[in-house]
Amino acid sequence: MTTRKKIYFASDVHLGAPALNNNLQREKLFVKWLDQVKDDAKAIYLMGDIFDFWFEYKRVVPRGFTRFFGKLAEICDSGIEVHFFTGNHDIWVFDYLPKELGVIVHHDLVKTEIEGKKFFLAHGDGLGPYDKGYKMLKKIFTNKFLQWCFARLHPNFAIGIAYKWSSHSRLSDGKVEADQFRGTDKEWLVLFANDVLKEEYFDYFIFGHRHWPSNIELDKGARYINTGDWISHFTYAVFDGEKMELLNFEKPEA
Repeated sequence: MTTRKKIYFASDVHLGAPALNNNLQREKLFVKWLDQVKDDAKAIYLMGDIFDFWFEYKRVVPRGFTRFFGKLAEICDSGIEVHFFTGNHDIWVFDYLPKELGVIVHHDLVKTEIEGKKFFLAHGDGLGPYDKGYKMLKKIFTNKFLQWCFARLHPNFAIGIAYKWSSHSRLSDGKVEADQFRGTDKEWLVLFANDVLKEEYFDYFIFGHRHWPSNIELDKGARYINTGDWISHFTYAVFDGEKMELLNFEKPEA
């Protein structure tokens, strides 16, 4: 029997992205990855923007993602914890996933200890004083009254608006705007992590959002891990109780 001890991290799959034409192919590939890692996983952390858009009405959720949902339910039913961090694209995940599938949803950053190591976990959007533009948008998107107003719209109309908005975001013609590393002195999340280290030590900062896979040494020997994406890089991170690795999964056929 396999001893389950590994912790897996992945983010930014952007399932259903209207700007991409290989959504089903990428979903099948991500499900294949989940099916492989479940054999030795103690927990799986999905670090945000798993969906390109998500909104839950009281009795209606967006169509699609059947293979993904089925695999998540299977993994959760087997006793493996699946943690789902909401990102800036799927900020409107509410109670459907935890009630229907059994995932643990996080709407904010998490500080935790795993195998004696301290982890700082978040999608990465709006952290610190750097991402000012999104901070304003996040206040709008998390406003309960505005969420109520949006829910009054017919799903066909509301989700159509959302997909139109999404098609003009960071994804365009299958390419990601954040296509290069800006340097440790300019990357907002690296700067944020080093700011945190001035007040509290963490062994690992695990983020998504940036779409650029990174494993960088920070101040005091801490490490910044960005899990990359499943659009261009198809990367994930794994912690075996002693060390953290950033690995590549297979890419879809062209």
